[in-house]
Amino acid sequence: MSTENRKKKVSVMVPCYNEEENVVPISEAIVAQLEALPQYDYEILFIDNCSTDNTRPLLRQICAKNRRIKAIFNVKNFGQFNSPVYGMCQTTGDCTITICADFQDPVEMIPVFLKHWEEGYQIVYGVKTSSRESRIMYRLRSIYYKLIKKYSSVDQIEHFTGFGLYDKSFIDVLRNLKDPTPFIRGIVAELGGRRKEVPYEQPQRRAGKTHNNWYTLYDAAMLSFTSYTKIGLRMATFIGVGVAFVSVVIALIYLILKLLNWNNFVAGTAPIVIGMFFLGAVQLMFLGIIGEYILSMNQRIMNRPLVVEEERINFDDQTEA
Repeated sequence: MSTENRKKKVSVMVPCYNEEENVVPISEAIVAQLEALPQYDYEILFIDNCSTDNTRPLLRQICAKNRRIKAIFNVKNFGQFNSPVYGMCQTTGDCTITICADFQDPVEMIPVFLKHWEEGYQIVYGVKTSSRESRIMYRLRSIYYKLIKKYSSVDQIEHFTGFGLYDKSFIDVLRNLKDPTPFIRGIVAELGGRRKEVPYEQPQRRAGKTHNNWYTLYDAAMLSFTSYTKIGLRMATFIGVGVAFVSVVIALIYLILKLLNWNNFVAGTAPIVIGMFFLGAVQLMFLGIIGEYILSMNQRIMNRPLVVEEERINFDDQTEA
């Protein structure tokens, strides 16, 4: 087939972990959207992050029924960031759309993304304007995004989870990045080309329970914090200087009061104990922040692979991309 007559190929990448209630309906919903766009060829890639339920057998059945649907099974759970980025790098389309398996990323936006892509945008991403899942979490995330955006050297995108369309040129950037701890939201903001924002309301999860917890949310926050801000280290310096200055002023005040009223002025041990606990708390807090930066550096220095595959289904070439 000549290049002029070749259909553009759309890849849809779906990361999943313990989504036995969702993988079949999400695959059907995506296929329905793509089949309604006959001008495009397509592939759907599920990357499973070592599910422990019935997700993998269901994915095998899905792939057996439709050769355009592919699957990659990881040997273990490699986290919420590595697996999706690795899946994006294994797609072969002219563009790649990432979408969650739990229906919180509306499949109805696929044609909208493609429309803007055809207009020349390299990245078309969804931004949540509200969420039906949890108003409290949405508000907390809003505060977090504003803080990161304010102190980051890169213009961060608020309420962007990775849901969007990425041109093949950006996927090539990801492949060549060689970052063992990729943070796709920051990478898009830092290295993405011409971008288009599409607002949407996040619906409730269709079925099952969310796999996010306090630890995973904290991990995501710290990854973006240490990767794209210097505020933690700068705060350690500024607060250290400020505390030292205040300590010197208080010491001089106590010295003057003691010299002026030597016999009656008793300082006592309370100020000493309070000062020790205060300084100890400040030191421990900033040791933790510095430790987060060192941990982030250590993970990048080790330069381990994003994931290790256990199995591939419906790939003509069984070698890794």
